[in-house]
Amino acid sequence: QLQASGGGLVQPGGSLRLSCAASGFTLDYYAIGWFRQAPGKEREWVSCFNGRSGRTYYEDVVKGRFTISRANAKNTVYLQMNSLQFEDTALYYCAADVSRLCSPYENQYDYWGQGTLVTVSS
Repeated sequence: QLQASGGGLVQPGGSLRLSCAASGFTLDYYAIGWFRQAPGKEREWVSCFNGRSGRTYYEDVVKGRFTISRANAKNTVYLQMNSLQFEDTALYYCAADVSRLCSPYENQYDYWGQGTLVTVSS
């Protein structure tokens, strides 16, 4: 089971940290991806953490602003989001991929958490 949290309302240029807590399995054996779905748009891949290798991946528009990381002791993956823009407003989901491919395609992911809403507004 995955539990996403940390969303909220933030002004442009602000920061938020999203959390994806896993229960019932260890993140070492999975890739954890973050996806987002903006109003009226399809869900898109944002970032991924490979639990085995520790490698991280980012979609181009968030590179340099978002950082994905893992807290081993808490079995949690974080998405630190800085310099937030209006376009980052979306429902953010985390998902686990047992193959650890860190694919940008959502059908490659096996488990999904519920979404957490991020709203960037002045």
